[in-house]
Amino acid sequence: MSAEARLAELGIVLPEPPAPVASYVPVVVAGGFAYVSGQVPLRAEGLPRLGSVGAEVTQEEAVEEARYCGINILAQLRAALGSLDNVARVVKLTVFVASAPGFRMQPLVANGASDLMVEVFGDAGRHARAAVGVAELPLGVPVEVDAVVQVR
Repeated sequence: MSAEARLAELGIVLPEPPAPVASYVPVVVAGGFAYVSGQVPLRAEGLPRLGSVGAEVTQEEAVEEARYCGINILAQLRAALGSLDNVARVVKLTVFVASAPGFRMQPLVANGASDLMVEVFGDAGRHARAAVGVAELPLGVPVEVDAVVQVR
């Protein structure tokens, strides 16, 4: 099943891709790969959760935010490539988690984005990954995710 068909089957409607908030482009396609700049969990109504995971944001909420970062990655890829069917493979995700002192479950938060990629792309969505705890993220968001994908 194609990625676009799978997205429809899952009932996921991609938003308009978020505009950059600084001096960068959302996606660079070069050498057979698309490099997606870090995506935050921005929705049409704004940012629903702000703060550090393990303090103002629960682990469960952070998983949802990571998934929404993944949705924004998919929206950026569709805008850059014309269709998610032009993604051959998700190569790597890097997940940054704004972490309160003592919070050490970054890999479980990162699963929100990782699981989405497998849901949409199947085995081609299985990827290498880093899950990194950081003190602060742009705009006060709890999670940011970037991606490298191979294109057709």
